[in-house]
Amino acid sequence: MRRSPEVLAVIFDFDDTLADDTTTALLTAHGMDPSAFWQAAQKLVEGGYDPGLAYLRLLLENVGPGRPLGNLSNSDLCERGKLLDNLYYPGLKELLEDLRATASERRDIGLEFYIISGGLQAIMAGSQFLRDNFTGVYGCQLDEDENGVVRHIKRCVTFTEKTRYLFEIHKGIPPTESASNPYLVNRAVAQGDRRIPFENIIYIGDGLTDIPCFSLVQNNGGLAFGVFKPDQPKSAKTAYLELLRPARVISMNAPKYGATDELGSLLRAALAQRCSAIELGRRVAE
Repeated sequence: MRRSPEVLAVIFDFDDTLADDTTTALLTAHGMDPSAFWQAAQKLVEGGYDPGLAYLRLLLENVGPGRPLGNLSNSDLCERGKLLDNLYYPGLKELLEDLRATASERRDIGLEFYIISGGLQAIMAGSQFLRDNFTGVYGCQLDEDENGVVRHIKRCVTFTEKTRYLFEIHKGIPPTESASNPYLVNRAVAQGDRRIPFENIIYIGDGLTDIPCFSLVQNNGGLAFGVFKPDQPKSAKTAYLELLRPARVISMNAPKYGATDELGSLLRAALAQRCSAIELGRRVAE
């Protein structure tokens, strides 16, 4: 029998799921042309680069004296992250409050929030809202040189790498422990001892980089929801062809999280349904 209390996890991608793309905002703030940057990144991908490594390479090539990003540091990125607290998509703060309230009404059911993103973790670390509400935030990391300037890629979160962090959450490995020992995720843990079973996971993401997570969660009894921008034809087409039609997600909705918004109401209902299923299972087992 699974140990009590039982824990649920709601896991989000970040860029274009909870807020507009933070790397694009960083480039714009330094007078760079985001379209040209992402086109150059795509050319590297076509030449064999992993998408995450492509954009991180280009980012670092623009760091340094006389270059657009200047002597960029992780502290600078954290400062940019402070701006996020006023930029989250509608209803997000209320969503977390409502989901917490739903879980707290049930006996021995806990709820945690996580982010797994291919964006820069240092930017997300600057957000007070994220620090106050999320148990773990996983993103790409840059290392600094002796002068405090970002020079090296420390961690790159690719679309398949995202599943690694899903397994860490599933097995109950704290981010502080996995940061110093990345091999912990390979530790053998019996199914009944895994802290958050996949059927207790709800995953929300916006694109192709989330497909492995969508599949992993849904194939193991959890729920996956997709986000897209209805006013962007390319986003809508990708949402339908790559995510909704192959049934990789339950639904595709605009990133609006209010109680009366489609996605917001679906997430509230999904969590309430899972809580009820846990309670029913306990009664049957008694």
